[in-house]
Amino acid sequence: MTRGQLRIYLGAAPGVGKTYAALEEAHRRRERGTDVVVGFVETHGRKHTLHMLGELELVPRRTIGYRGATFTEMDVDAILARRPEVVLVDELAHTNVPGCRNAKRWQDINELLDAGIHVLSTLNIQHLESLNDVVQTITGVPQRETVPDEVVRRAEQVELIDMTPEALRRRMAHGNVYRPEKIDAALGNYFRVGNLTALRELALLWLADKVDEQLDRYRTEHRIDTTWEARERVVVALTGGPEGETMIRRAARIADRARGADLLAVHVARSDGLAGADPALLAKQRILVESMGGTYHQVVGGDVPRALLDFARGVNATQLVLGASRRGRFAQILSRGVGVTTTAESGSIDVHLVTHAEAGRGRTVGGEGSALSVSRRLAGYALTLLGLPLLTVALYQFEDLNLGTDILLYLAAVVAIALVGGMWPAIVAALGASALLNYFFTPPIRQWTITDRENLLALGVFLVVAIAVSATVDAAARRSREAAQAGAEAQTLATVAGSVLRGDRPLTALLQRLQETFGLASVTLLEAREGVGRGPERRHDPAAWRVVATVGGKPSFAPGEADTDVPVSDDLTLVLRGKALAAADRRILEAFASQAALALQHERLAEQAAAAVPLAEADRMRTALLAAVSHDLRTPLASAKAAVDSLAGGQVDFDEQDRAELLATAAESLDRLHRLVENLLDMSRLQAGVLGVSPRPMGVEDVVPHALDEFGDAGRGVRMRIPADLPAVTADPGLLERVLVNVIGNALRHSPSGHPPLVKASAHGGRVELRIVDHGPGIPEADWERVFLPFQRLGDRSNDTGVGLGLALARGLSEAMDGTLIPEVTPGGGLTMVLSLPTADPTPATTAHEPEQATR
Repeated sequence: MTRGQLRIYLGAAPGVGKTYAALEEAHRRRERGTDVVVGFVETHGRKHTLHMLGELELVPRRTIGYRGATFTEMDVDAILARRPEVVLVDELAHTNVPGCRNAKRWQDINELLDAGIHVLSTLNIQHLESLNDVVQTITGVPQRETVPDEVVRRAEQVELIDMTPEALRRRMAHGNVYRPEKIDAALGNYFRVGNLTALRELALLWLADKVDEQLDRYRTEHRIDTTWEARERVVVALTGGPEGETMIRRAARIADRARGADLLAVHVARSDGLAGADPALLAKQRILVESMGGTYHQVVGGDVPRALLDFARGVNATQLVLGASRRGRFAQILSRGVGVTTTAESGSIDVHLVTHAEAGRGRTVGGEGSALSVSRRLAGYALTLLGLPLLTVALYQFEDLNLGTDILLYLAAVVAIALVGGMWPAIVAALGASALLNYFFTPPIRQWTITDRENLLALGVFLVVAIAVSATVDAAARRSREAAQAGAEAQTLATVAGSVLRGDRPLTALLQRLQETFGLASVTLLEAREGVGRGPERRHDPAAWRVVATVGGKPSFAPGEADTDVPVSDDLTLVLRGKALAAADRRILEAFASQAALALQHERLAEQAAAAVPLAEADRMRTALLAAVSHDLRTPLASAKAAVDSLAGGQVDFDEQDRAELLATAAESLDRLHRLVENLLDMSRLQAGVLGVSPRPMGVEDVVPHALDEFGDAGRGVRMRIPADLPAVTADPGLLERVLVNVIGNALRHSPSGHPPLVKASAHGGRVELRIVDHGPGIPEADWERVFLPFQRLGDRSNDTGVGLGLALARGLSEAMDGTLIPEVTPGGGLTMVLSLPTADPTPATTAHEPEQATR
């Protein structure tokens, strides 16, 4: 069966016309003869949307009862049985009422799509999971209903229903979005021009990214290699040299000129695996690119221009930034170089050749010299001084050998010397062998002249071949050394990366690996203190530096005290103690230093994030508190004030019964307000860690009746099952009573008529467990932890039941008394709250159940 297609109408905010546009599309398809039905549409009382339903067929909704209330949801089974071609399902992010087959409406829609039914749906940008925190930061309103981005990205079509903020506010002012009593509050809060502008930008950018993905997929499927300049993408090529920072900043300025342009940095590594770039410089340049909002990439290729252009075309780049060649003029004459070759083959990609301070200085890194050791070079010279004379004496004994044979034997000797000593001993040997051949074996004998042109040519060829062979041998030795060095560096850096990723403290792990790799006594990362000058004297002043991290023995407290120091930045230096390291190890040390700076930055960001968590949580609680108590404080205050004003006004003559009812109303409202304020204060003390707890031995059977007294007539119906021999517990009497009041109150609120809650107790393993059992609708296991979060009213549709602090406060008070409060499923349906407290007698005890008491 072919899967159905999903079309989503995306909007920046409620009221932009998503549902209206979806209904228009449903009418268009119906007029074309398509079988279209409406599975669910929420009109929100908007007359234009209601009118737009017209003659569209509506699938009856399913009615569901939950916690004493009745709700309607989309009937998935009815739609599947009807099997239309197209179904309109409004509000993709909607959360279904508990008891439905799926928790989310987008899961219902997946079932319809799997059945081959096409779906039209709607979504606001604030409901996307990836943007949830961003939207909350902008608007200050958390979105509890979200949709995974992948669900929306898989949609075959996403259409943006766009409207300017001013037009949307006019639509609201005309009463076309919300009821009149809500318009002023909406315009002054969520629907401010700034909020709507930011949400509109989020919607446009998110949709632009999806369109970009579709374009890339289309180009890949149709094998399109040419550049389509739908969006500016600037690629900067990095060689791993010191000019990289100049190139990155230049490319960033080019990208900034085109708003929304992407910046990508790429380094082409040699496919032979040999070292060709400084890893420390590449690490620093990567950090610089990412700090400017770009991305860093590394590709492998033997032909650098081709690899560079393949990458640029693969990312659909429009501009390519290259640095001017660092090679000398003579080298540029012999070969065009990467820049010229890339420009010639770039096609539609614009290439920028940028000059820099390193241009024309050559590509030498340090002074490479010979690839062979000093002892081998000396051995080559010795073999030249001894071997060539001995060979000359030996050949001189055989007068019947011709000149060609003599040349071949001397050539073999030169090759042997090149293999032992490298290029320069071989060149000396070639010159010496040429002179010996000329003097002893080329007519006229024992003269430095040559009469035969063929002999002159033979000697010339011999000299060229000898030099070429010696140079080849030396180059091969250098490549071998570079390969070994690159392999060792790669292995070291891979080990470093692994140890950093596995360690809890990346910086410490990195410094330990550096110490082990080079056998150092200590490794220290120093940071310059604020307010200290940057003169040369700072290098030797321990007071100017502070130790950020150190491993090993005694650290160095200033760069001047260390055997080796590697500056990372103006204020950060890596110092080593134990031995002076060779210059050849400098590159790998700089890579270590760059990674150390990055690890330090990550650790500090993690510390800042950890420090911000309590602040964010406190801010979240304050925001939720202000949103929640706006109703819960106002309602009891208004009721009490109205009752007192009526009694004190004197305008109405109340009889005794009316007067008693008004006084009862005022007292009940004030009691409710008193409990609310107590809960808020206790929760604030818990959050601040200043709640006073005075535990002492006490009997549970003494506290439970006092807690039930708080509920008046409702509390007298609660059943109790408390054994007579139940051991005493260690708890604060006042706090324990507060816990029981909150938990039992929650059970009473959700217990059906005729099935009052049950409070029963038992002792197990040195603890007493109090179970508060109700037979209400219960809570899904997936939501158990949510009910203990402050300001959560799971399943409630109004604020009439409180601000949602009861269970959160109960758990906090329980834990403050070394207790626990956890939910369980009541057999037969409902919820059981298990309060566990330590016994006053540490001896484990087990009690049997006493017969159940019908009432108190």
